[in-house]
Amino acid sequence: MAGPTISAVAFCPHPPLLLPEIAAGAAIETQSLRLACTKALDRLIGAAPSQILVLGADGVPVSARDYAPGLADPHADDGGRELPLSLFIADWLLGERAISPPATYLAIGADAGPVPPWPELAGHVGLLVMGDGSARRSVKAPGYLDERAQPFDDAVVAALAAGSPDALAALDLALAAALLAAGAAAWVAAANLLKGQRRWRGEILYTGAPYGVMYTVASWLPA
Repeated sequence: MAGPTISAVAFCPHPPLLLPEIAAGAAIETQSLRLACTKALDRLIGAAPSQILVLGADGVPVSARDYAPGLADPHADDGGRELPLSLFIADWLLGERAISPPATYLAIGADAGPVPPWPELAGHVGLLVMGDGSARRSVKAPGYLDERAQPFDDAVVAALAAGSPDALAALDLALAAALLAAGAAAWVAAANLLKGQRRWRGEILYTGAPYGVMYTVASWLPA
């Protein structure tokens, strides 16, 4: 089926440290990142979409209880919500906002192909894309240092800054896997959904690799 019509896009990373309850010892390093995510979501919701679609990497389902005892869970009344990490963080970012109908979450597997089956959505849709860049930016990074990591991340940042679905869709998924770039499959899926829809004005709201993992926040609005 054809994909939905997209009104605005927000790109955010998904480290657990975005959650204030978990970032207690790293508040300074994560404050700018969290504020940038808030700004990107403000712009997304400010575009007045009729629905929100969230894309993120597939993975082992997690819930609030997996991270910190007593961590507030907005879904506790229905037994808690378990989602892959990327979508779990998105759910928290959106959790305090009045969104109706609730966001639709789509986990993108590494083998999903360039165009996964899209859920049934109508009207104008706000797209939230969750993804981390390479995890090999320094010797202390989760994957240790790989000299290919910075050029890969630079290409991602350039594509997001340019508002270019074509450049984003051209990412090398095999290289992304070697660099532990958890956002690549979701970025490529989003890019293929956005191709041919309209021109986009991209803006980078945050970029950095404070823990050897590349985090980028970007906003795309119609040009």
